[in-house]
Amino acid sequence: MKNILIPIIIILLVSVSSSAQVSENKLKAIDSLFLEWNRPNHPGGTAGIAVHGIPVFSQAYGLASMEYHVPNTYGTRFNIASVSKQFTAMGIVKLHLEGKLSIDDDIRKYLPELPDFGHKITFRHMLHHTSGLRSLHTLLALAGWRDDDMKNNDDLLRFMTRQQDLNFEPGSEYMYSNTGYILAAIIIEKITGDNFADWMKEEIFKPLGLYDTYVEDKYNRIARNYATSYNGSYNSGFVKEIEYWAYTGSGNIHSTAADLLKWMRYYYDSPEGWEEAFSMMLTLDPFNNGKPNNYAFGVQIDEYRDERRISHSGSIGGFRSYACTFPEHETEIVVLTNFSSSGVSGKINSIADILFDKEKEEETAFNFTEKGIDDSIINRYAGAYKSGDIPDRLFEIYRKGDTLVCKYTGGGDTRLFTASDSVLFNNNRRLKINLIDTVPEKLVISVNGASHNWVKTEKYIPGEKELQDIAGKYWSPELETQYRFYLKNGELFGYQTRHGEFSLECIDKNVYVSDSGFINTITIVRKRNKITGMKVTNSRVRDLWLEKR
Repeated sequence: MKNILIPIIIILLVSVSSSAQVSENKLKAIDSLFLEWNRPNHPGGTAGIAVHGIPVFSQAYGLASMEYHVPNTYGTRFNIASVSKQFTAMGIVKLHLEGKLSIDDDIRKYLPELPDFGHKITFRHMLHHTSGLRSLHTLLALAGWRDDDMKNNDDLLRFMTRQQDLNFEPGSEYMYSNTGYILAAIIIEKITGDNFADWMKEEIFKPLGLYDTYVEDKYNRIARNYATSYNGSYNSGFVKEIEYWAYTGSGNIHSTAADLLKWMRYYYDSPEGWEEAFSMMLTLDPFNNGKPNNYAFGVQIDEYRDERRISHSGSIGGFRSYACTFPEHETEIVVLTNFSSSGVSGKINSIADILFDKEKEEETAFNFTEKGIDDSIINRYAGAYKSGDIPDRLFEIYRKGDTLVCKYTGGGDTRLFTASDSVLFNNNRRLKINLIDTVPEKLVISVNGASHNWVKTEKYIPGEKELQDIAGKYWSPELETQYRFYLKNGELFGYQTRHGEFSLECIDKNVYVSDSGFINTITIVRKRNKITGMKVTNSRVRDLWLEKR
């Protein structure tokens, strides 16, 4: 009898000790952060916290299904989106430690069908997002694919075999790329001879006790205990996000808060036999120039308010996810949601503030008072400005009737008010413009605390003949798609079969900006004064070649 009582007493003591690690007042304050998720007919999510490996907070909020009014539970599974990347990285690390590959191997050793870009691309490059490979979604968007088109790993590989350039030399800079992690999943299948989802289950999830975690490689599968994804907000209304996400490696793992709390702890308290693997996951390699990169193997290593943090966030459809550990505090925090306006990162930060007794950071007062100033001062402001920080946009200030307004290229008008002869503002937009007394005039533009320097420039106005020369059909050999450009009412427009018409605005000779959402800038290329083509750039694709036909 005594032998039975001893473990029971130990369990009770541990339970009491764990609940005492976080005060009741703190737990109530954390719970209150999610009250809005419990509004009627509202999606929500789950939040979990563990301290010293013991769960101290495990709550569910809102609806997993708005259609059937099914509530989320703490055991509800969510698509964790890019939080998935660290699991794929662990797959590569495991194969490395088993001698089946080296993280310094050229990936063409396993995927010889990829082009030789003139630079060696290693697993390190792909896992650190320093490969220079163009990223899945933005690349396929240029090919005419819409957001709700089903995409799988075979689609990506087919396009990658036709690529002619990288975004940059591998190792020279950081650019987030889903492509590298999808290729990693393809290589895992080639080396092991197993389906990626099955291999991850048997080699990663089950050995580590993650029984509610799996790779979803069939987008139309009927998934049990799985939340539905919604876009929108309480005020604007919600719409159901149709899931067409069939790729793996970079995302599409389904999991629970409880499993992710366990996993995040392993980064500093690894199970027996996994110590070297989790240590390797935290490898940070500098860029080619020696400067640091804080993205390790599928996780970011940084500090939040002087506290070391290992973390990753995720976003797909209406799902938002964030999993992190603060190893010095032996504290893990996970928030998973099924609606897009959930503000997950802010929730994570607020929880950390409460747990670690951080004073709430007061927002800088933003309440300028309007004052009248002389028209000559206003005239000094008026004009176009360029910035080295944002090379694909101009910032313009001009009069519109009796109102002073500003806009970024491709954006809408924002009304400006004068606070003094050197400060313009818009309190609602948290916009402040400082005029620096130099020639040419310089501006310091601050929006929500982020500041950039701008210098006055002459806006280039192309003539009709110049626009007519650009007009025509352009072909991408890498994407096997055609674009058409033409004049309408004296302005240049583009057209792509699946995306339709989009407008273009000139910001410099040979440089045009698009409002399409899938093209940021177009640079016209001439040879002996004749246009031969253009280079197209968006957020994760640089200088894709379109040849004029």
